[in-house]
Amino acid sequence: MTAVEPGGSVPAEVDVLIVGAGISGIGTAYHLKTKRPGTSFAIVEARDALGGTWDLFRYPGVRSDSDLHTLGYEFKPWRKKHAYAGGGEILGYLHETVDEHGLRPYLHLGHRVVGASFSSDTGRWTVTLLRTSDDTMLTVTCSFFFSATGYYDYDEGYSPEFEGSDDFRGTIVHPQHWPEALDCAGKRVVVIGSGATAVTLIPALAGVAEHVTMLQRSPSYVLGWPKENKVANALRRALPTAAADRAVRSLSIRMLHEMYRTSRRAPNLFRRLLRLRMTSVLPDDYPVDVHFNPSYDPWDQRLCVATDGDLFHAIATGEASVVTDRIARFTPTGIALESGREIEADVIVTATGLKLVPFGRIEVDVDGVPVDWHECVTYKATMLTGVPNFAFAFGYTNSSWTLKVDLTGHHLCRLLDHMDDRGYDVVTPICDDPAVGGGPFWDLTSNYLRRSADVFPTSGEGGPWSMEQNYYLDRRRLRREPVDDPALRFTRVAEPAGSSSPAGSREPPPRVPGPRSSLPQGR
Repeated sequence: MTAVEPGGSVPAEVDVLIVGAGISGIGTAYHLKTKRPGTSFAIVEARDALGGTWDLFRYPGVRSDSDLHTLGYEFKPWRKKHAYAGGGEILGYLHETVDEHGLRPYLHLGHRVVGASFSSDTGRWTVTLLRTSDDTMLTVTCSFFFSATGYYDYDEGYSPEFEGSDDFRGTIVHPQHWPEALDCAGKRVVVIGSGATAVTLIPALAGVAEHVTMLQRSPSYVLGWPKENKVANALRRALPTAAADRAVRSLSIRMLHEMYRTSRRAPNLFRRLLRLRMTSVLPDDYPVDVHFNPSYDPWDQRLCVATDGDLFHAIATGEASVVTDRIARFTPTGIALESGREIEADVIVTATGLKLVPFGRIEVDVDGVPVDWHECVTYKATMLTGVPNFAFAFGYTNSSWTLKVDLTGHHLCRLLDHMDDRGYDVVTPICDDPAVGGGPFWDLTSNYLRRSADVFPTSGEGGPWSMEQNYYLDRRRLRREPVDDPALRFTRVAEPAGSSSPAGSREPPPRVPGPRSSLPQGR
């Protein structure tokens, strides 16, 4: 893998500043470079490596729970035999993307964005950066500010306080900060949690550790799914490369979409399908209803994927087991449960979730007024009311993240084209109806999402305000529908005194005061 070299000094001025060099930032940079070759841009990244999630997480077995035919970019099809990939393969794919499309010179690693201020007088953002190598503060101005920061707190994961944790004589580790030197060979490992991290981590440790126990407070839905998409591979053998790429991606998107629709419309049927896939591997007398039958409907929380049923195979062979109980306290030798049982452990992994932060914790203001993200309403799930010349990439919770990244990149370029064609400097989503908004940023009930609901923007129930989890709807509104919309205010920066304004300037519409339109707007 080619080492990442900084792209020189961060330019003092760019048209678009992208924050984050993960899958979202790289994808957005590709769209700008190929669709708007005259647009200057830079990518700033707080960490010293590109890749985002796929460079941060290094625990054993880390992989995608989305297939790479859809998690991969539309412009760089995934052509390997297996549809699911480990974190290292995905990171390599991102490096290839950067090199193949000449994006490395635009990367500026080790530059953390700490603040951004928009001025209506200039129609530009002034962004403050901290260069982490020497703690030097820098400023960059840009016309458009794009957040590709994702939603994880990269500094720390979520780990609740466990009574007695100081008494435990073994090793306690959170997957987000997996020590490179940690060796679990021959050790008794307890993984606390039942989410995607636990489901991928346990099969990777099974057979290496003496035994692995998944300790969960309540069950999650786990779908056993083939690592190889045989239909996709058959299409690749039968069709020319470009046609196969399109067919495989379309098929994979449709399969995800229909699987989700089935789970929501016929949850009991979907439960039975999940049960059939796991019971075909688990022993006949295994207590499936105790350990794999949640009280909520499928996709009320994110569905976990066990590729090739690896979790169930580990359980069937006795290398792993599941305990559904509540923790009373940690002991010097393991974990005491409320049922009175104690699980002995040498290593305890707290796969208890993530901390979420909106837009990288960047302090943002518009004309000196701080932006409260929770007071903003999403516009087409890619912009926010009251925040001028700002957009963000946020993927799907029920499908592959990158599907949305590609759509958002298309829309950003269309929006900038529209502004250039008409001589506009500033665009701001405006919502003057106080009744709009207040809905959740996402539609899942997972605890890690609920814990942070009051710091993320809200959404509306319809129109451009909804935070859709539907690729086909978003494809229509982000790629096909006109960019111009009554909810968008396009303006020009005021001309110096004595000069005449360009013809066709759109004057701001009358505003109705309300809690969703309290921020100053561009003129």
